[in-house]
Amino acid sequence: MPRFPDGFAWGVGAASFQTEGAVDEDGRGPSIWDTFCARPGRIANGDAALVATDFYRRYREDIALVRELGVDVYRISVAWPRVVPDGTGPVNPKGLDFYDRVVDALCAAGLDPALTLYHWDLPQPLEDAGGWLTRETAEHFARYAEAVAERLADRVAYWIPLNEPVVQTMLGYAIGEHAPGRSLLFEALPTAHHQLLAHGLGVGALRAAGARRIGTANPHAPQRPASALPEDLAAAELSDALWNRLWSDPILTGRYPEGYAAAMPGPVERDLAAISAPLDFYGVNYYSPTTVGAPMPGRSREMNGYRLPEDAPFVTVDSGLPRTGLGGDADPSGLYETLLTLTQRYGELLPPLIVTENGTSQRPGTEEPGPDGRIHDRGRIAYLDAHVRALHAALREGADVRGYWHWSPTDNFEWSHGFAQRFGLVHVDYESLARTPKDSYYWYRRLVKGELAS
Repeated sequence: MPRFPDGFAWGVGAASFQTEGAVDEDGRGPSIWDTFCARPGRIANGDAALVATDFYRRYREDIALVRELGVDVYRISVAWPRVVPDGTGPVNPKGLDFYDRVVDALCAAGLDPALTLYHWDLPQPLEDAGGWLTRETAEHFARYAEAVAERLADRVAYWIPLNEPVVQTMLGYAIGEHAPGRSLLFEALPTAHHQLLAHGLGVGALRAAGARRIGTANPHAPQRPASALPEDLAAAELSDALWNRLWSDPILTGRYPEGYAAAMPGPVERDLAAISAPLDFYGVNYYSPTTVGAPMPGRSREMNGYRLPEDAPFVTVDSGLPRTGLGGDADPSGLYETLLTLTQRYGELLPPLIVTENGTSQRPGTEEPGPDGRIHDRGRIAYLDAHVRALHAALREGADVRGYWHWSPTDNFEWSHGFAQRFGLVHVDYESLARTPKDSYYWYRRLVKGELAS
């Protein structure tokens, strides 16, 4: 393993709804994911996150495990409905108190807290009022961000207003595979603008409250054409615009890709001035590239385990590469390409990069303790080894990458896939909630400590 620069920030990350549980305790209100999980057939195996991994009670145990890894950063998310149960109106003191305790525990463990303020768990009353289709949701988010920062800005090292807004738009509002389960296709585009506006207003609110190191966490991945046919090239270009540039262009350049501003609501030019507020880092979530083609007979309508509607303008095509447990390509060259593409496309407009998420699940059923009591997740180690090397190669080629945060420290509730997909360095027995470090945990600890470097 090549050596990384001094000060390179190693970390891990997790999300509130996937880990906390305690969904109806201490004043927490319902979120769109609580509602979605209650709908029959929406979650694999009928799973629900009522307990999840019980981070709400076991956060000290999980923090101790992360401390033993030797990493620098523990990224968590704040549950909006735990802090502001209705999405707007009074703050729930018990909700803020919980995150106050967690941040104190992180600091006491020598870990830099990284807080994501929105990881898809929109308060249900806001969805009932229109959700991300309405401008008011962005304004409510800014007030929520201000309330959290006023309490925690003195101790939090990194701030991420919204995680992966493209996923909320595409899976939640366009094709209905995630909460809130709407299937609007291109009529979901206003949710993109309102989430970008929430990001910009959130950055302003955080700065005003004294927050430091503010960034974002956008998923980026190459959208590769399935062939040289003109229709496949056009499909890949459309997918690249929707998945990548629709989010990075407004934030980094203050402009939408050509043709998209006209599809957005509100005073777009004025909003773009807020959306493009300067950042201290640009977070990249990377898992897999996508091979994209035009809809044709015989082509699957699956996208990383999700079903695309019949009228989708493009489909994903089997690349022939090895697959992760979730169904994406296990291809580290995509991370290398992503980091260099961002570097070359945006130049001086691009803040320092952090890989804010990267990780993999294995085939369901392959990550249980063996006869020796250990979890030999060799596939995850191979995936991480290759991706960390790809990151270093991009760094050598000029990408200014300042950190790598593995997703995730423990197994957790994997959204519509329920508990079948395990992403953790630490195995969680979902009946006893016992934690068992996997082989990848020990490998990552050696990586962070420099013991794998040559």
